[in-house]
Amino acid sequence: MIKYVRYTLFFICFVQFLLAMAFFLQLPFAVNLWPFQGTTPLTFIFISSIFAAAAASTLWATASENYGALAGIGLDYIAILTPVSILSFQLGASSGNAQLTAYGIACVLGSLFGLGLLLWSIRIPMDSTPSMPGFVRWSFVIFIIALLIVSTQLILQVPNVIPWKITPELSVVIGWMFLGAALYFVYALLRPSWVNAAGQLAGFLAYDVVLIVPFLTRLPTTAPEQQMGLIIYTAVVSYSGLLAIYYLFIHKSTRVWAGMPSKRSIVKEQG
Repeated sequence: MIKYVRYTLFFICFVQFLLAMAFFLQLPFAVNLWPFQGTTPLTFIFISSIFAAAAASTLWATASENYGALAGIGLDYIAILTPVSILSFQLGASSGNAQLTAYGIACVLGSLFGLGLLLWSIRIPMDSTPSMPGFVRWSFVIFIIALLIVSTQLILQVPNVIPWKITPELSVVIGWMFLGAALYFVYALLRPSWVNAAGQLAGFLAYDVVLIVPFLTRLPTTAPEQQMGLIIYTAVVSYSGLLAIYYLFIHKSTRVWAGMPSKRSIVKEQG
C-alpha cells in the first residue's frame, strides 16, 4: 500500500509544480482553469506560489519517507478547499457560471483527499531527533499570529490588506489560503520535530522563490496606499526565505545532507 501512496504523491507533486509554472507564466490553459473574474497578473503569480509551496512540502515528506509530516498538508487542504468550495457553489448558483460550480466540485474532491491524507498519516509516528530548533519554533509562532490576523481581515474583505488589487471574492479565497497555512504551522508546533518542520520550511522557500522577484520589481511602481504593505510583505518573504535556506542547507544538524536517514517514519506495510 505504501508504495502506491508514494507514487501517487510524487505524481501530485509533479502536477502541482507544472501548475505553479503555468500560473507563473500565465499560460492560457492555466488562466482558463481559474474561474474567478478580476484576477490580476500578480494574483496569478501568488497562486503559482501556493502550488509551488504545496508541491515542495509534499515532496519533502514523500521523498524522505516522513509520512507523518503529511498530516499537516492534509489539514491545509481541508482548511482551504472546504470553504472555497462553498464560496464557489454560492457564486456559481447566483451567477449561473458553470465553471465556478465545476471548480467547487474540484475543491470538494481536493478536500476529501486532504481528509484521507490526514486520517492516514496522523497515526504514523515521526522521529523526534533532531528536534525543532528553538529559533524555528518561535518564528513559526510569529508566522501563525501574522497569518491569522491577515487571513481574518481578508475573509472579512477589508481593503488593502495585501499590496495589490483583488476583488472581494478573491480576498475571501486568499484569506482561506492564509488560514490554511496558519493551521499547517500549528500542526508543526503540535508535533515539534525537525522532520515535520522541514516540510513547512521547504514549502515556504518555494513560496518565497516565486514571489520575491515580482515583489521587488513592483516596489518602485506600487500605489502609495499599498507601498508600505508591499514593503512589509517583501520583508516577511525575505526573512522566511533566509530562515529556510539556513536551516535546510547550512545549519549543521538540520541541513538536508547532514546524514538524516531516509526512513524516519515507522510504517508497517499493509496489503
